[in-house]
Amino acid sequence: QVQLVESGGGLVQAGGSLRLSCVASGRTFSSYAMGWFRQSPGKAREFVAATSWGGVNTFYADSAKGRFAISRDNTKNTVYLQMNSLKPEDTAVYYCAASYLKRVTPGNVPDEYEFWGQGTQVTVSS
Repeated sequence: QVQLVESGGGLVQAGGSLRLSCVASGRTFSSYAMGWFRQSPGKAREFVAATSWGGVNTFYADSAKGRFAISRDNTKNTVYLQMNSLKPEDTAVYYCAASYLKRVTPGNVPDEYEFWGQGTQVTVSS
């Protein structure tokens, strides 16, 4: 079992930045690919970014490319999402997720992740 706790969300003006953190406890963090997803009211949960178990491979949704950066520190059992140039359409609850099965080439579909955090709200004002 892996427990995930996100933090770092908040209210920010358009063009601003936030850094989300997700701390994992339980089984070996470094054995899991980690992903970030987001969900707005009335919309399906959508992929934002993911990193493989060793952090070598990273993947981004088109909406995140060039603005967001995912990274991980396996010594701290933490994955980060640096978000720059934020837009109102980035407003959502952001979730981190862990995948053992897809640890080498993480997926972009929620069903490919076995463990989820509770989420942190990000609100971008115009």
